[in-house]
Amino acid sequence: MNAILNRKSIRKFKDIKISDEIVEELLRAGMAAPSAGNEQPWEFIVLRDKEIMKKITEVHPYSKMLLNADVAIVVCGDEAKEVYKGYWVQDCSAATENILIEVEDKGLGAVWLGVYPMEDRVEAIKHLLNLPASVIPLSIIPVGYPDEQRRPVDRFNKTRIHYDRW
Repeated sequence: MNAILNRKSIRKFKDIKISDEIVEELLRAGMAAPSAGNEQPWEFIVLRDKEIMKKITEVHPYSKMLLNADVAIVVCGDEAKEVYKGYWVQDCSAATENILIEVEDKGLGAVWLGVYPMEDRVEAIKHLLNLPASVIPLSIIPVGYPDEQRRPVDRFNKTRIHYDRW
């Protein structure tokens, strides 16, 4: 619960390398997410190439923190793996959130950069990363050791809770 409640968006990172073992643990967390019919339509691209990350900043207006991240994970959905049409978005969102929670648990920092459903971002990222036609990028998660102090936000709001009916 602490990792969930303490998770926050971090956009500034220290120049410290993240081990391949930690990256694999983040991916393992992503793949532990629930999915419709257990179809697991996700695919993950691990980015370490600074030139690719720089190119992404040229097509995604809110991605400048990629320039300082040691690694980024692109979470994609493969429509060819879908059994239940359209659920890849929910499935890959759950995988993205699992990664963000694991990032917090490991003392790292990250932020969720939305790609889908912005068609211009989707097409640009597909082109840059040479994605197959059936694969759609949902999110990009820049990850690093935090170089900023941010406090988690308590978003609990009792007025948003309804019992039995509205």
